[in-house]
This record gives sequence, C-alpha cells and structure tokens, in this order.
Amino acid sequence: MSLETSISDKSFTNCLMNASGAKCMTLEELTNLKNAPCGTWITKSCTINPREGNPSPRYVDLALGSINSMGLPNLGFDFYLNYVLEEHLDGNDDLFFSVAGLTLEENVEMLHKIQNSDFSGCVELNLSCPNIPGKPQTGYDFERTHEVLTQVFSFYKKPLGVKLPPYFDMVHFEMMAEILNQFPIKFVTCINSIGNALFIDDEAVVIKPKGGFGGIGGAYVKPTALANVRMFYKLLRKDIAIIGCGGVENGRDVFEHILCGASMVQVGTQLMKDDISVFSRLLNELEEIMKLKNYHSINDFKGKLIEL
Repeated sequence: MSLETSISDKSFTNCLMNASGAKCMTLEELTNLKNAPCGTWITKSCTINPREGNPSPRYVDLALGSINSMGLPNLGFDFYLNYVLEEHLDGNDDLFFSVAGLTLEENVEMLHKIQNSDFSGCVELNLSCPNIPGKPQTGYDFERTHEVLTQVFSFYKKPLGVKLPPYFDMVHFEMMAEILNQFPIKFVTCINSIGNALFIDDEAVVIKPKGGFGGIGGAYVKPTALANVRMFYKLLRKDIAIIGCGGVENGRDVFEHILCGASMVQVGTQLMKDDISVFSRLLNELEEIMKLKNYHSINDFKGKLIEL
C-alpha cells in the first residue's frame, strides 16, 4: 500500500502536513515537524518583520474545534528563509514556505528574495488571513487577487500556490477559478479558517481580540472545507493540485478530503490539540480504511466522489 503523493515536481512519502500556523512558528516546533511522520511541513505564515500578533487569550480549543484571532505572530521573514535554506542544504527541497505580507508590496519584496535565493521548495502565498484588524482578506476581492497574481508571476518562477478563504457561493467558486486558471499556479490550499465567528462561554466571549470575533476551525468547518476542495478540484486545471485543510480529526476525514480531490491534507486544530503524534494516528486510520476498500494508493480514490 502506498500513501505517496505529489505536487508540481515534488514527491512526498505520504499526504499529510501541518497547516501553516499550527506548531510551526519556532525553531523547536519546526524541528519537531521535521522529525514527525508527515509527508512534509510548512513554515508559519510570515511577514517581513517579526510580529507579536494579537493580545491573549487569542486561541481557545472548543468541543468541536477551535477559535483564534492570532494576528500573524511570527519571527519574521529572514528567520524562516534562513531555516528553509539550511534545510535545503540537508537535501530537504520539498518544504513549504508560507508568505503572508500585510501589503502587496511586502509580498512582492519577500517573493523577490525567495526567487533570488537557493530555496527550491514550494511557496504558499496566503491570501486569506481573517484575523488582522483593519486588513481585508485579499481572496474575497477578485480584482485585487488578479492584480496580486499578475505582479507576482511577472517575476516569480519557482513553484507557488495560494491559500484561499472559504467560499460559499457557486458564482464565487467560478470567479476565483477563472482567475487562478490564468496563472502558472501549482497548488491551491483550501480552506483557511472561517473568519469572524463568535463563541460564548456563559456570558462572555472566550478570546480577547476584536471583541471576541475569530477564525473558527476543526469539525465545525469540515463540510465547508470539503465543498471548497471539491469545487476547486472540478473547476481548476488538472495540473493545479489541491491541498485540503479543515476539520481533520481522524483518518476518515483525511479520506474524505482526498475523495473530494485533495492531493495532500493539512492538519491544524487537531495538531494543536494532540501535537505531532496526530500524524501517526491519522496515517494508520487512513490505511485501515484503504485496506477495507481494497485501495492500494491514494490515486485509486482521489477525486472519485460519487455524485447522484
């Protein structure tokens, strides 16, 4: 049985990775991911300069997931670029580097530096952070998204994909797919957390930033995540891989993301809850499902969701 998969010209021993933001900010966390049984790992979405992020409490586990308003805390672009370059020297050129500039100019500056570096892995351009006060999500502005990608691909030639917010309207799926299909994008990650949810404990909100509003993740978002994976799998060019993210608690959830069309599956909330031990459990549970169904590889069922 094989759990191998690929994106662009990169091959991975299995389909699992962390979601950017989950256990991937510090050197210690990145080292733990390196030693975990996931197929690859991705850095924390970074900005040019280090950020402390929003005030605490800003992340809370919930019964069916999590709510957060982190505000992009990170150690700054130079820290993560130096990290991936050191890993590149060790032969790890299949890492993912996440970029989330606060402006187009900041993204362009970081991508120029990556383009001119020795890093040859994949970059995930985050167009969907919902937790920066006063900053809209680029992925909901279709004209702006086209402008961003036009500027980026005017010079960037290495493997690059985009992380998208969740979409809820069929027309919006079609509009975004039409834009993405115009560019040499290698993958699409969907979805980021569902922004601006509100969770109340007794008579109070549970996180401090933005009056308690935050991105919701975990089982709450799985149906929306699967819908986004499925629609983009159907609408995008077949050379654009889908990375599914949202609501992965067990092997069945991984199986369903792949069934909808995902080539890889990211784990966020459950990684925060269980740490890196989650990957072994998910892989074992996925293998058991595949054995029961007599599937020998991921490609045996990827994208083959039965429609009535």
